[in-house]
Amino acid sequence: MTEPATGPRRDAVVAGIHVVVDGPPDAPPLLLVHGSGATAASWSPTIPALAATCCVLAIDLPGCGRSAPAPPYDVPAQADRVAALLDELGATAATVVGHSSGGYVATALAERRADLVGALVLLSTGPAPDAMLPEAAVVRVLMGRPFGPLLWPLRTTGMLRRGIRSVTARPVVVPDGFLADVRRTRYRDFRQVMDGYAAYLAERSVPDRLTAAGTSPLVIFGDADPRWDPASAHRYEAVPGARLEYLSGVGHVAMLEDPEGVTRLILDAH
Repeated sequence: MTEPATGPRRDAVVAGIHVVVDGPPDAPPLLLVHGSGATAASWSPTIPALAATCCVLAIDLPGCGRSAPAPPYDVPAQADRVAALLDELGATAATVVGHSSGGYVATALAERRADLVGALVLLSTGPAPDAMLPEAAVVRVLMGRPFGPLLWPLRTTGMLRRGIRSVTARPVVVPDGFLADVRRTRYRDFRQVMDGYAAYLAERSVPDRLTAAGTSPLVIFGDADPRWDPASAHRYEAVPGARLEYLSGVGHVAMLEDPEGVTRLILDAH
């Protein structure tokens, strides 16, 4: 483990995972898990307010951003690595927030290590494969289709910004640090991560998994999400105790589009 720097915001590598730690160290832990192709920096607009009352742990999943490549990348293996990080930090009963496909890792963590999950929040997490909407052309390119190995090194910050904005419904400011970290991810790791997400979702829907695990999530969806059918969020209502909140006029990247609304709902669950 690399010791974190002093000050309110610390960067560390714990159990092989890069983590940004912010907020009082003795406050209740709040784990933030990014979505496909993203990094911890995607949460930047929400972290200052969350860190006022929580010990925020924003991670780069293995193989993403500043975390070292560490295959295999199937979702259960990803969840086990996150569990190792929480164990090393002594963070039990954390509020775990997963954005988009990061919600699959968060769900798997609840399935495998319920002791580590005090509350679960799924933000823009598609419940099943048939809920995905057609992708914009720029998203297909950024997701490595069809000429990923060739185009991956050619991705510019402008192309990345266009890709992010194609899945939002409001004007957004994309942090420069976020884009720099995204460009650190290698193509072969990204594709394996994406294959792991697809296999996990195809095997069993997220609502079915949560019901079996006895976990009652807070589900947050933008009502203008262009990546996952917003109406599909109602499938989570089949999970006993689940709560569904819609953010009006918000697309897929709610933490950039409505950081205040996302922060409010996370703190309410926490």
